[in-house]
Amino acid sequence: MSTNVKFEQYANLLRQWSGRMNLVAPSTLSDIETRHIADSAQLADVLPRDVEIIDLGSGAGFPGVVLAILGWRVTCIESIGKKVAFLTAVKEELKLDNLTIYHGRVEDYVRHLPAKTDKFVFTARAFASLTKIMDYVARTKYQLFLLKGREISAEVADAKRKYKFSYELTPSKTGDGFIISVCFDR
Repeated sequence: MSTNVKFEQYANLLRQWSGRMNLVAPSTLSDIETRHIADSAQLADVLPRDVEIIDLGSGAGFPGVVLAILGWRVTCIESIGKKVAFLTAVKEELKLDNLTIYHGRVEDYVRHLPAKTDKFVFTARAFASLTKIMDYVARTKYQLFLLKGREISAEVADAKRKYKFSYELTPSKTGDGFIISVCFDR
């Protein structure tokens, strides 16, 4: 099954399931391909190829499922059972053997990760503020690749009060936000 077919099937599943549960804003269902899939897929331009991705608060699978379709090994972390059921259906329907779904809280999953390895990176989209994300993952020192909105400068300033890190901003190709790549100081 080609990547394009998988994206089409993913969008169809999202539309079907959204009638039963709130996976994405109803106003964005007519534009899933650009608003959600292309927005998530732009991470492929900045992510290293040889890493495993841990997607925080995956929700409907953005960006985790998109990155799995594009070939990365991905673990989606989601605490809400209905969303886990959706992610599981997507994994099975699209035959994504490189996708793992963890039903639980981010802090519980992260607690068991080894520290200071370049094997893993974190991703997130519409999950939490930069400081809150860093609160969850700082112990690991893994690099972050986050899709954030236009208020990212304020989030960076707030996080700098608590953490030492370097970052790079890449303007979004699909909106007025940014991709922020964060490296904790070691």
